[in-house]
Amino acid sequence: MKQFIISVTLFVILLLNSCSQRESNDSGKSLEQYFAITEQGVQTGNVKMIPIETPKGTFNVWTKRFGNNPRMKLLLLHGGPGATHEYWECMENFLPKEGIEFIYYDQLGSAYSDQPKDTSLWDLSRFVEEVEQVRKALRLNRDNFYLMGHSWGGFLAIEYALKYQDNLKVLILSNTMASSPDYDKYANEVLAKQMAPSVLDTIRMLEAKGDFESPKYMELLMPNYYAKHICRLPMDQWPEPMMRAFNKLNHEVYVIMQGPSEFGIAGKLENWDKKSEIKKIKVSTLAIGAKYDTMDPEHLKWIASEVENGSFLFCPNGSHMCMYDDQTIYMNGLIKFMKEVDSGKKTVAF
Repeated sequence: MKQFIISVTLFVILLLNSCSQRESNDSGKSLEQYFAITEQGVQTGNVKMIPIETPKGTFNVWTKRFGNNPRMKLLLLHGGPGATHEYWECMENFLPKEGIEFIYYDQLGSAYSDQPKDTSLWDLSRFVEEVEQVRKALRLNRDNFYLMGHSWGGFLAIEYALKYQDNLKVLILSNTMASSPDYDKYANEVLAKQMAPSVLDTIRMLEAKGDFESPKYMELLMPNYYAKHICRLPMDQWPEPMMRAFNKLNHEVYVIMQGPSEFGIAGKLENWDKKSEIKKIKVSTLAIGAKYDTMDPEHLKWIASEVENGSFLFCPNGSHMCMYDDQTIYMNGLIKFMKEVDSGKKTVAF
């Protein structure tokens, strides 16, 4: 009996050691695959400058790949227009451990990409063709191409999906809308009315005078608008990557396309509206909304119900930058969606 117990004990120990070694080997293999070198020649940390053909000549845009996953390649479209990829850097704390490949990308006119001075380039349809050229250069296809747009990047992602849907596997729309007029309406009829009347009157007066550079304008907007609807973390704790992206904003691109006011859109995008076409999107689509956002969360919920395979993630504590101020729900939801779609699901419940 004693010999039998010893034999069983030894067998269990050997089995556990075998499993542990296998798990260690699998983990090592996964890490090796995720961080595999996929380009020949001198290594640059997976930074790739991509030439973009435009009606005004060829320019270069900056991209950087993080990780390697042949089935899940997430291309990140930043907001603005004219901001940078940098506020997406929080992804590095969440996506690598899930084995998800993601790609930073500064659109033309943004910090690390070329910044031509021809203002005719700041056009939504031209940006769509830019994204398609980036897709081709990065060899993304309908089997692995996850496209994620935030804010203005969501406008761009919607337009891209409507024209090049056959190249997509998944569309993710974060804190955005499918209609500039609806965005204007929400800003004026909902967000503006949450301000103290005296504050709103002064802001309206400065805007009417075109005095957007007045120190008073930002002095009022920061505590009454930005701190409530852009990022709800204490302002002295605003994340450095987010601040870095804001500080590098290309104001020329922003004003031409968005307009100078924070209440609605007055630039080239003023009349942009794709609500009637949203139902044409067939790929699995995640819409992410936040309670305190500048973009109406009910509109994002509607987008999820309108597309053929829509899912909706709601961040109850978040604002426009809810990847920071409602981070746990945002990241857990994003990862759950991506992994379940990768496993074969079309929609995901939260």
